[in-house]
Amino acid sequence: MEYSKIIAISGLAGLFEVINSRSDGAIVRSLDDNKMQFISSRAHSLSQLENIEVFTQKENVNLVEVFISMEKAGGVLPDVKDTAAVKKYFEKVFPEMDFEKVYDSDRKKMIKWFEELHKHHIELKLSEIPEETEEEIKEEPVIEEKPKKKK
Repeated sequence: MEYSKIIAISGLAGLFEVINSRSDGAIVRSLDDNKMQFISSRAHSLSQLENIEVFTQKENVNLVEVFISMEKAGGVLPDVKDTAAVKKYFEKVFPEMDFEKVYDSDRKKMIKWFEELHKHHIELKLSEIPEETEEEIKEEPVIEEKPKKKK
């Protein structure tokens, strides 16, 4: 399972793997119970973890950077029911986080998601964008023809 295929869905707990996407939603598999289902994009927002950014004191960082810091810190994760312990944990693990903009509920979600990713042995890395060759970059110029006048 790849980190780039993992999504969070508004209104649903846990994380999901995208199996197939369509214009009106996606077929996903729950990481918790392996159950597959279709999720309509009309009823839910689908957010790829790879595209989520976290507010910091300087520039926003990708969520994976927070997860990597959590992984490096090791140790026991705080109980998500203890808001003060969660905040204290992130002050230690990722002190550059903007604690006014990143809500308690968001920090709790990060811990839950990290536990779930870790449990399923998902490698925490962004997908690589293939480098374009010079041939792909050099495209033929588009020449627009003027419409012919009607007689």
